[in-house]
Amino acid sequence: MTMSFPEFDARLAVLLRDQIPGISAEITDFAVAYWDGDRVVYCFLRDDGNGKLDEEFDPNRYIWAEWHDEFVAWLADPRYSARAELLGCMNDAPPFDAGA
Repeated sequence: MTMSFPEFDARLAVLLRDQIPGISAEITDFAVAYWDGDRVVYCFLRDDGNGKLDEEFDPNRYIWAEWHDEFVAWLADPRYSARAELLGCMNDAPPFDAGA
């Protein structure tokens, strides 16, 4: 199945918005995504194998063509995990202002 990145991102956003805070989509063995309250954030996992988040990246500009099949396959068999480090990031974020 061929899918554009905006379509994948929109479908992933719907799935992640339904999750409780601190949940990430385990898209590959090296990349995860989470909902930050405003958008989907994509992050690499650290190379040391500890499962912690490393740097944020933009799949549309960086790797979409190369990893398209793996990302789209995730939609057929979604896997999630709880990440305490995400709860810390979200607790430090400024409050959402629906009127802004």
